[in-house]
Amino acid sequence: MTVYLVGAGPGDPGLCTRRAAEVLAGADVVIYDRLAPAELLDLAPEGAERIDVGKAPGRATMSQDAINALLVERGRRGAAVVRLKGGDPFVFGRGGEEAEALAEAGVPFEVVPGVTSAIAAPAYAGVPVTHRGLATHVTIVTGHEDPTKAAADVDWRALARAGGTIVVLMGAARAGAIAAELMAGGLPPDTPVVVVRNGTLPDQRSDRTTLAGLGTRPVAAPAAIVVGAVAGLDLGWFERRVLHARTVVVTRAREQASGLARRLRDLGAAVVELPTIAIEPVPFELPPLHRYAWLVFTSANGVRIFFQHGLGPAGLDARALGHLQVAAIGPATAAELARHGIRADLVPDRFVAEALLEAFPTPGAPGERVLLARAAEARDVLPEGLGAQGRLVDVLVLYRTVVGPADPDAVERVRRGEVDAVTFTSSSTVTNLTGLLGGPPRPQPLVVTIGPVTSARAAELGWRVDAEATEHTIDGLCDALVRLLRRPDGEPRGRPDGG
Repeated sequence: MTVYLVGAGPGDPGLCTRRAAEVLAGADVVIYDRLAPAELLDLAPEGAERIDVGKAPGRATMSQDAINALLVERGRRGAAVVRLKGGDPFVFGRGGEEAEALAEAGVPFEVVPGVTSAIAAPAYAGVPVTHRGLATHVTIVTGHEDPTKAAADVDWRALARAGGTIVVLMGAARAGAIAAELMAGGLPPDTPVVVVRNGTLPDQRSDRTTLAGLGTRPVAAPAAIVVGAVAGLDLGWFERRVLHARTVVVTRAREQASGLARRLRDLGAAVVELPTIAIEPVPFELPPLHRYAWLVFTSANGVRIFFQHGLGPAGLDARALGHLQVAAIGPATAAELARHGIRADLVPDRFVAEALLEAFPTPGAPGERVLLARAAEARDVLPEGLGAQGRLVDVLVLYRTVVGPADPDAVERVRRGEVDAVTFTSSSTVTNLTGLLGGPPRPQPLVVTIGPVTSARAAELGWRVDAEATEHTIDGLCDALVRLLRRPDGEPRGRPDGG
């Protein structure tokens, strides 16, 4: 087998390359750095061994020699080993040393390049490192050299004379001294500088200054320092997204959370996935469908489970529903039906049980039967209301919602007030998070719900509901969150309760 030296990119998981994702998906062992995005570890198989060898300033989980030996040892076992490194493994990543150790030991290896923060961090700050008329070349240099060396390798004064753009990585602790050397080499004190901290991450911050100003303020790591005329350009986009630097909790079941989490990340938020519920299919026997005039679904989960488990292991063929009229509680449910070849005949304007009931043609035909496919915990609004219309209703329970595998660290972040907002997409998400927390935290983060039933449950359990989706969908939920967190002047609101 092979040891893969993989560049994880600068922090944003979306900048991981396709090749990196491929080798992670086949990994037996993942040996990862502190700066490797945690989400990328989820691309590895569940049973893969994960070994943290991360290094932080002043602290090393494992020395470089020990890491080299570990790679050789695991590689010789015949395992598929992924060495996941922040940025690019050959740009100040010590990947060359690891490759040398593997080559000397006769262990096959492959290098998977990654996007380096030297290019990505300036780009996310709106700074092109080369630009017509301003810079024709760029120098990438480390600000942290081996303290055991007799002399420094970097001639900062020569770099100043070389012109172009200078990008300094790992230079936060020496920013003032570096600025002084560059000015001593001839760069004017008013040379533009941009310091990009946590580049490409949801809490990225760009600080624009000059070379003289760089020496007067502290610079926190990790940071990319961009020096040169291009730093005077401000083509910023990343930090201008409406939810930038906001932390939002998603409480949906893990299999449902990806769509909401992706939308929030696209809006700039840092997402804490805290699945408070899990969807658990229950055994069911599908009744003879020819008896029914209507088939009603109250969730996309119900549709998925109905088709996966109906009529035996092979699942349900859409042709079995050809004679039925099909109702869906909302567009997400209708979209899931469409994925199985079924077009919903009835979707209400408001996506709650009461609206679906009102949308049914009345009165029903004498003896008209309805099969209502739903969760075990669903309210009885529909069966009781349809029955009152003269219809015969059979309830087919497809699944139950149970307490999800919530991450204790995520729960503690909510309890400590380290999040800006919590999203609730069902009454059960409210109930279960409240139980995990032992009640709403104080001070409470902002709360946004998907609709009135969820809002009512939140209020019943002591939560203050700050916003409710006008359209009871994931898009509606995101729109409500944006309206809540953005002030009329376009800037984000502060946290409630003085936070």
